[in-house]
Amino acid sequence: MFLSIVAGAAAFILTVLIMPYFIRFYQLKKINGQQMHEDVKQHLEKAGTPTMGGTVFLLVAVCVSLIASFFLVAKNGGGMGATFGILSVVFIYGLIGFLDDFLKIFKQINEGLTPWQKMLLQIIGGLIFYFLHVRPSGTDALNVFGFNLHLGLLYVFFVLFWVVGFSNAVNLTDGIDGLASISVVISLATYAVIAHVQRQADVLLIILVMIGALLGFFVFNHKPAKVFMGDVGSLALGAMLATISIALRQEWTLLIIGIVYVIETSSVILQVSYFKYTKKKFGEGRRIFLMTPFHHHLELGGLTGKASKWSEWQVDAFLWGLGAAASLLTLAILYL
Repeated sequence: MFLSIVAGAAAFILTVLIMPYFIRFYQLKKINGQQMHEDVKQHLEKAGTPTMGGTVFLLVAVCVSLIASFFLVAKNGGGMGATFGILSVVFIYGLIGFLDDFLKIFKQINEGLTPWQKMLLQIIGGLIFYFLHVRPSGTDALNVFGFNLHLGLLYVFFVLFWVVGFSNAVNLTDGIDGLASISVVISLATYAVIAHVQRQADVLLIILVMIGALLGFFVFNHKPAKVFMGDVGSLALGAMLATISIALRQEWTLLIIGIVYVIETSSVILQVSYFKYTKKKFGEGRRIFLMTPFHHHLELGGLTGKASKWSEWQVDAFLWGLGAAASLLTLAILYL
């Protein structure tokens, strides 16, 4: 436990020290940063803000985790299957996001990777996790609220759905200053408790290191953000949460712990589906939400009326609180 805390503190310090150089590089090279959605006018002032900050905290987290894991193995023995499995997914999904961001920012290709290219790469990343960690562990059972549902070879399809799905869910959540970074910190802190109770020191170490790196990133990402994480950060973080829930054999918990990501994704799916349905039926597309993902609906006054729009801090506080409450509920279900 002490080693994990020290590693987490090291990740925080390194991220805080390195990030200013990353931001300065963007500014000196006059690189066009984040492009903002015109429908949310209060965000237009952020156009050009450096993005791809996830590159820094991911590299810090992966390097610190690997170094600390070797010390952990030397001290306690055991293997590094879970460590390599989870970190490989973090690295691969980070690389996918990096390619997507790179094409948008440096090559001025608005779409970045095409949806099919991104999906194919995400599936490959999920398969690597399955063959590196899941299959060697002999696991083929899905934990459904405490009951094991044996899926056999079909379990690989669940792994792919889980990893790809939550990777994109966190990506959708990353839309306002600090929302995704602290939401993931809350989720990871909950899994840290579960890993500690299960005595899975290797998983706990990775979690605390990423928490440290994310808190270091939040120093520069809170409103007004000096840097955004980009797809390189959000895709990797979502995949990490999914793989941790699988490694801890608590897959179902992510539906509650990750309630914010579930709501954000569901809002997009419902909006698109309802728009297409009403356009086909009535000849005019209608909307359920003022704008999706859900955090934009809140910003535009979706809960209090358009005359009383929420600030980013209010949206952050509401969704962070929701995530924290859901996480506490999960721990209560598990251990009370």
